[in-house]
Amino acid sequence: MPRDNSIKSVLIIGSGPIIIGQACEFDYSGTQASRSLREEGIEVTLINSNPATIMTDPVTADNIYLLPLTVESIVQILEERQIDAVLPTMGGQTALNLAIEAGEQGVWEKYNIKLIGVDLDAIELTENREAFRKLMIEIGMQVAPSFIANSFLEGKEAAQKIGYPLVIRPSYTLGGYGGGFVHTAEEFDDSLRRGLNASPTHEVLVEQAVLGWKEYELELLRDDNDNVVIICTVENLDPMGIHTGDSITVAPAMTLSDTAYQQMRNDAIKMMRSLGNFAGGCNVQFALNPETEELIAIEINPRVSRSSALASKATGYPIAKIAAKLAIGYHLDELKNQITKTTSAYFEPTLDYVIVKMPRWNFSKFHGADHRLGLQMKSVGEVMAIGRTFLEALQKACQSQENNRNGLGADKKEWIRTSDILDRLENASDDRIYRLKDALRLGVTENTIHKLTRIDPWYIKQIKRLVKMEERLMRFNVAEDIPEDFFRELKTVGYSDAQIAWTLRIKEQEVTRQRKKLGIRRTYKLVDTCAAEFEAHTPYYYSTFDHENESKPSDNKKIIVLGSGPNRIGQGIEFDYCCVHGLLAIKEAGYDAIMINCNPETVSTDFDLADKLYFEPIYWEHIKEIIELEKPEGVIVQLGGQTALKLAELFHKNGIKIFGSDFKAMDLAEDRGSFSDLLKELDIPYPKYGVANDIDQAIGIAKRVSYPVLVRPSYVLGGQRMRIVINDDELERHVLSIFKHMPDNKVLIDQFLERAKEAEVDAICDGDEVHIMGIMEHVEPAGIHSGDSSAMLPPYSLSEAVIEKMKEYTEKLAFALKIKGLINIQFAIKDEHVYVIEANPRASRTTPFIAKAYNVPYLKIATQVMIGTHKLKDFDIKKNLDGYAIKVPVFSFNKFPNVDKNLGPEMKSTGEAIRFIKDLKDPFFRELDRNRSMYLYR
Repeated sequence: MPRDNSIKSVLIIGSGPIIIGQACEFDYSGTQASRSLREEGIEVTLINSNPATIMTDPVTADNIYLLPLTVESIVQILEERQIDAVLPTMGGQTALNLAIEAGEQGVWEKYNIKLIGVDLDAIELTENREAFRKLMIEIGMQVAPSFIANSFLEGKEAAQKIGYPLVIRPSYTLGGYGGGFVHTAEEFDDSLRRGLNASPTHEVLVEQAVLGWKEYELELLRDDNDNVVIICTVENLDPMGIHTGDSITVAPAMTLSDTAYQQMRNDAIKMMRSLGNFAGGCNVQFALNPETEELIAIEINPRVSRSSALASKATGYPIAKIAAKLAIGYHLDELKNQITKTTSAYFEPTLDYVIVKMPRWNFSKFHGADHRLGLQMKSVGEVMAIGRTFLEALQKACQSQENNRNGLGADKKEWIRTSDILDRLENASDDRIYRLKDALRLGVTENTIHKLTRIDPWYIKQIKRLVKMEERLMRFNVAEDIPEDFFRELKTVGYSDAQIAWTLRIKEQEVTRQRKKLGIRRTYKLVDTCAAEFEAHTPYYYSTFDHENESKPSDNKKIIVLGSGPNRIGQGIEFDYCCVHGLLAIKEAGYDAIMINCNPETVSTDFDLADKLYFEPIYWEHIKEIIELEKPEGVIVQLGGQTALKLAELFHKNGIKIFGSDFKAMDLAEDRGSFSDLLKELDIPYPKYGVANDIDQAIGIAKRVSYPVLVRPSYVLGGQRMRIVINDDELERHVLSIFKHMPDNKVLIDQFLERAKEAEVDAICDGDEVHIMGIMEHVEPAGIHSGDSSAMLPPYSLSEAVIEKMKEYTEKLAFALKIKGLINIQFAIKDEHVYVIEANPRASRTTPFIAKAYNVPYLKIATQVMIGTHKLKDFDIKKNLDGYAIKVPVFSFNKFPNVDKNLGPEMKSTGEAIRFIKDLKDPFFRELDRNRSMYLYR
């Protein structure tokens, strides 16, 4: 059946700011859907309030509305545009809830808008816990015994009938918000109140707990002809009881019998069909009793889910892209597989490799937070790794996490106290997989570990294999002693050279040298959806240690862009936005663009964006071998945030060209002492400061610069461990804390300018000229991290003299640092005096915000200046902004009810929204300005 030709224009609803439970995977899905619809000649209009995403960029859709996600905004768009249909399945729970609300208010009916990809009845069935339970029983599915409760009394009655342990699941919430396990009657009252309050309909499902059962997810697609395909089956390594967003997951399923798998397939298809006749994507979650293989339906999401991006990257099958085409009437057998170009989209992917997804947490940002994992999601990002075996993928995932691990242990961070380790195994936390290996290393039995964790014995045996290999490795003294076959085996299960070196207590370079002498090098395999059964036409690769290399370097000139790795607080989706535009600008300039990244949620890891994609850790050993294979003209590190920037020294030492500002400029800006010396030389004011290597030096510096002082470690991101202290006792406690957690770091102590205003400048320098791209004034005073401050573009209260001084200092610094490309400078303004706080010679958190606010091709200009194909004079930079744009931080404190919510120098926000106002009389701004006083007088 050809597509529905009555649909000529579609509105896609986005997911809004990044929050825990709803992150940039929906940016990926929305972007894919928009591209898919535009291929069909359909006009795409998009609404989203998130300025940091590619989804809200002019390259993505025909019409972009950066508006709050409200029914009023929807009505505004429908009044201004001729819209035929709305696609609400690409924006997570936020988009679905908005579609429901608009439907209840009669908006879709009034404007004759067709809902595609799902229908409102299906959404209602899946979000209403009681309706879902009844439907499952009606179609013959097993569900855990449960009762619905809309009041405290009903909840107590339900608990009495079911018994403990039990689960509380609020209706219409995201990321497990408000839910949790209750093991005893004493815990129940507080948990019930929390669940009822979390639900917008004051409704919870009180359900029997199936703790220790195994959890699985299936990603499905269905067309108008009722054809259904299973795209991917994902197995949670962690058992039921841990939110799937906080669980390590594996594909294909490793421990699932064929009988259980076939039953799961049949049940998933039955569940999807029971929701009504809609075409699109669906995610189904099951619990499986490991003893009897009894299957229980947990939930179904009739939309692109958090796992859809993961499944797309894991299989190479673009779920959102195909789902969008199904939504406008196509059938699966009419669509081509995007990778093989010969098979149809009705062809289910087959994997001849293993993928492992590991969550990334940021508990260090939430002081006082409970690290234990449960039904409520707490991770802020994730990584994905691909290997030929589970162990290879698992170790690569550990290397990808950006937590200074070289793999699964064998890297001087092991624990040695058995009691602490066993406690961590029983009470799952963010480090449980590392503690599991520690336990095996100390001799704890596999059976004991299984009883404590309920993790399948197969996974425990796999990790035990690593322990045995390390015991064998320790028999050797030097790398040259390791037999070639054992050396190769170590690499095939994911060991980094650094892990082998640590185990032998030798230098990493010695291991690398011997490995290469033996000819043990990475080879690269294609992700092709069909286990090499058909020829693939995609440049999507992962590394392993095989004898055949499928990645053939071209003779074209090429440039590598380093991605930003997993999302975390301080480094989020805005850097992926920068990487995507960097790739597009490189290709436009005539080079081949190569992307290296490990984040499955992002647009930069879309297989058809770069000329070549290496889905690999942002980890030196991996990157160096890609560079040795591809022999690029150089690498770009300015776009991938601190992740990419911190590798600049290694590129410099190894003679690898860095496009844009060189390592010396980056190091000078990062080294507070050298940078302050430069400011002094340039006659640019800066707060008094000092650099301390011990507590006595710190106290001496604080007395010299006078309290209050700002204390921070050097070379960190997002204000990590940054504090304002007011006396010697506070200073001593905090400096000792920094040295404890970051023993190799220096401590910077700056005079804190009380009641100062804060502002920042983003600029591009080509070596001859500096162009100021944007000047932003923070609504909150200095002392609140810039990522947690609302920022106004252009400034709203700074004098012309101050603005001119900021421009002058920006030019001076850009030329003195020999910047080529991007620079962000932060200023404090007190009594009309301008002080420079810091300079960042890279893309910043505000780069996408300025690009969206002024509607300028910011990253294209910066990238082409970096690679030297253009000068600033080659661009006609026109900025369009009527009034003001405000960057508004968004927080996820609801996930951590007991943490310190006060804002300060350490960043805590998980995302941001953009708001446009005509003038300063706007009620939204006046409310922001009123809130400013709470920080001034705290």
